[in-house]
Amino acid sequence: MNTWYIIAQVLGVITICFEFTSYQIKDKTRYFLITGIGSFFWMTMFVAMGLATGMSTQVSLIVAGTYSAIRNLVFWRIFSKNTPQSKEAGLNFLLVMIVVALVAGALAIVNAPPQVRWLHTLGLITALSFVIGQYLPGVHYVRITVVFYALVVILTQSPLNILYGDFRWNIMGILIELAKIASVAVFYVRYSKDPKTPHLQFAKP
Repeated sequence: MNTWYIIAQVLGVITICFEFTSYQIKDKTRYFLITGIGSFFWMTMFVAMGLATGMSTQVSLIVAGTYSAIRNLVFWRIFSKNTPQSKEAGLNFLLVMIVVALVAGALAIVNAPPQVRWLHTLGLITALSFVIGQYLPGVHYVRITVVFYALVVILTQSPLNILYGDFRWNIMGILIELAKIASVAVFYVRYSKDPKTPHLQFAKP
């Protein structure tokens, strides 16, 4: 273990803290700010891993982290204004992000080993669902879609995803995704106990 590898693990822990916190937040504006900062640390974690193990193996992950950070921070600014003009700009930005994700996802599928292309296809589908779920109103879409996305990402961080001719577990990457799932679970436990949460009312016979 060299210094950059240790720094990467520290940045991963910071990312976990931000990711867990973000899914406890109901307000969209604050959610995008916190998850945007978390995405920035996520990206820097991959940079540190590249400096530790070789940048060529981390380029796609750095691009993904940068894409996530920019997307979330732009949405933060758009939602904080909350005007008809900003909403239109947000929709246009969302469409651009979807196109970027489609192109990047298609390239990842084509360049992936044949035996794991199905996994990268699932990754593209769940990633697009998550991006759209982030933009949709309410607290549920983003949390439902992130769980499916996180489950697929966990598989890409396991030996099931064969990369560079060896079988590796990216433990920190898995922990980050598990933190998202755990945060969603905690959110719904808290949500169900919130007295302001609407409950189904059944008519008495």
